[in-house]
Amino acid sequence: MVFVSDKQPGEAGEPTVPDDVWERFARDSERDIRDSAPKEPSARARMVTERLRLQDAREAERAGRRAARKDQPGTVQPEGWRTGTAWREMDGRASRRRRLWAVLGVPLAVAVAVVAMKPSLLPGDPFGTSAKSSATKAPLPPETAAPTAAPSAPDSRTPTRERPFAGSPAERWADGAAGIIVPKATPVGSLTKEQVATALRQTKNLLVGANLAPATLRGERPEAAIAVLDPKQPRMIDDVERRLRAPDKKHDPLTLFSRFDPHEARLVGHVVKTRGRITFTTGKDASVAIHADYTFVYPVSPADGNADEVTRTIVRRVIDVAFSDPRKVRVTPGRLTVRRYTEDIGNSACDVHDGFLHPRFESAPGTPTSAAPTGPTSDPYDRSRDIENSPTTGCGTVSRV
Repeated sequence: MVFVSDKQPGEAGEPTVPDDVWERFARDSERDIRDSAPKEPSARARMVTERLRLQDAREAERAGRRAARKDQPGTVQPEGWRTGTAWREMDGRASRRRRLWAVLGVPLAVAVAVVAMKPSLLPGDPFGTSAKSSATKAPLPPETAAPTAAPSAPDSRTPTRERPFAGSPAERWADGAAGIIVPKATPVGSLTKEQVATALRQTKNLLVGANLAPATLRGERPEAAIAVLDPKQPRMIDDVERRLRAPDKKHDPLTLFSRFDPHEARLVGHVVKTRGRITFTTGKDASVAIHADYTFVYPVSPADGNADEVTRTIVRRVIDVAFSDPRKVRVTPGRLTVRRYTEDIGNSACDVHDGFLHPRFESAPGTPTSAAPTGPTSDPYDRSRDIENSPTTGCGTVSRV
C-alpha cells in the first residue's frame, strides 16, 4: 500500500515520489480498473441466452401439464418424442428391421419376378392366367413345307362367341387373307418375273374369293373367284355356272367354294383362320405351274335357336393352276387355268348336295337329315395327310372340330 501525504513536496521530514514512479503507478492502476470492469454481452450472446431461457420455461410448463394429467384419474399419458422409448433403443430396433428386410428382400424380389413372368408356377392358377396366356400365344410362323404330324390339341376348352377358336389349333393360325402368303416371284421359262408375280397374285385372289369373301360365305355367287378364271378354258366356266345354278352330287359347288346356308348357319365374328402354302415351278405349254394347299376354319352358330352355341367347320383345299404365256398359248392374258382341285371337309352333313356346308349343332343335330358316317375317323387339322391321292371311302368322322 502506498500512502500519499497532503503536504507539499519538499517539505522537511516527508519523502518525495519521483515522477516516473508516479506515472507508472497511474498507468497500472488504469489497466487494472479496465480489466476488472464488467463487460457488456454481445447481441448474439444475448439472443442465445434468451432462447435457452425460453426453452427451459417451455419444458417446465410441459412438465407441469404432464404432472397435472397424471394426477387426474383415468387419464393415460401418451408417450411423446421426448418421453417415450430412448432414441438409441428405437434406432437399434429399426436398424435390425432394415437388416432383416435386406436379407429377405432379395429372394422375395426374385420370387415375385419369376411368378410375374410365369404365373402358372403358382398352384391352382389364382390369377386365372391359363386361358389368357393361351389366347395371347404368339401366332405360328408361316408354313414353308408340309408338316410331318398333326398339331397337338392345345386344350379342351369349348368355343364361345367371344372366343370362337378356343380349344382349336387354329387359334394360333393367321387371320383370313393374311395367312395366304405369296412367295417371291422369279422368272419361269419364257415368263418374266412380273408375269409370275401376276400369276401368284391371281392365285391368292382365287383362294380369297372362293373361301374368304363374305358374299361367298353367305351363299351368294362367288364373283371375285370366277373373275380370275380364264373364260377360254374349255367347259370350266360353264361347269361352274352349272354347279351354282343346280347343285347335285355330280355338280357340287363345294368342290370349289365354301358356302353356308344363311337360314341355317352364320359366321361368328369376321375372322376365318387360315393356314397353308403356295409353291410354283415350270409348267407345260409355256406356263408357270402353281400349287396351293390351304385349310380354312369357319366358326359358326345356328341362324335360329341357340345363338350362343358355337362350332367349327374345317375345309382343306388343294388346287393346281397354270398361268401361260399369251404370246405362245391361246389364253386370256392375266387369267388362270385350273388343272386339278380336291377338298376335304370336316363337320358337315354327309350326302347332302345342295351347294351348302351343313355344320352339326348340338341344339339341332338332325338338321338337315343326312346319312350316317361310313368312312374312317380323321383329324381335320392334320395337314400332314395327303388328300390328293387318297381313295374315296365315303363320309367319315372327324376326331375334333
